Amino acid sequence: MRKRFDNQTIVVTGATRGIGKAIAAQLLREGATVIGTGTRQSNERAEGIGELEGVHWHDVDLSSVQEAESFCSFLAKLERIDACINNAGINRIKVLDDITAADYDVVHSVNQRAPFLICQAVAGRMRACGGGRILNVASIWSEVSKAQRSLYSASKTALVGMTRALSAELGSDGILINSLSPGFVLTDLTRESLSEEQMCELADQVPLKRLATPEEIAEVACFLVSDSNRYLTGQNIIADGGFTIV
Repeated sequence: MRKRFDNQTIVVTGATRGIGKAIAAQLLREGATVIGTGTRQSNERAEGIGELEGVHWHDVDLSSVQEAESFCSFLAKLERIDACINNAGINRIKVLDDITAADYDVVHSVNQRAPFLICQAVAGRMRACGGGRILNVASIWSEVSKAQRSLYSASKTALVGMTRALSAELGSDGILINSLSPGFVLTDLTRESLSEEQMCELADQVPLKRLATPEEIAEVACFLVSDSNRYLTGQNIIADGGFTIV
């Protein structure tokens, strides 16, 4: 029986944990060849995770323009790229007065510059193959925000804006590009960062009264980069259990 992503090559940045890991695992189960990125340390950990067996790992520090460009050069030489999911991201939660230029540079370089460069690289391969799908993983903090999120909100809002502009530019090449903005997700990092009481308080703010699982976000991501998505482009899909509407 044919699987949804048979014979497709798909790039997933930040694939070693959380949402990226769930996306990579889902793609593997559905027949894709997955090219995943992480730091050297995170890739070494991920190689021991059975559900990620088969991922082609690349060590890339996306805060470094040299490493990002080197990875893009590799992508540009691939025979084909059917889809790309720019999932890697970082956060710096700080009050305005404590934010440094270095904080600004690292957040924007990973969250917006690296996806931009990767979009450039994969779009060329997709054009040569008659089209493709790109998904940029943003955040609900591109739609709403709160104190101490100025860096993160700025970078993720920029990512959504870039996505919209590129959808107009790449549509005639058969390339569909969207952003996906998850809400609160029950990842390992969430469990490490928050107590059970804090997670319950967060869940109470969500109309569905629970946090999303990484697998639920991965399902949305996989639809957006699949052939089942034939007409949805330039959109920011908010998967937050209704949090941003209340």
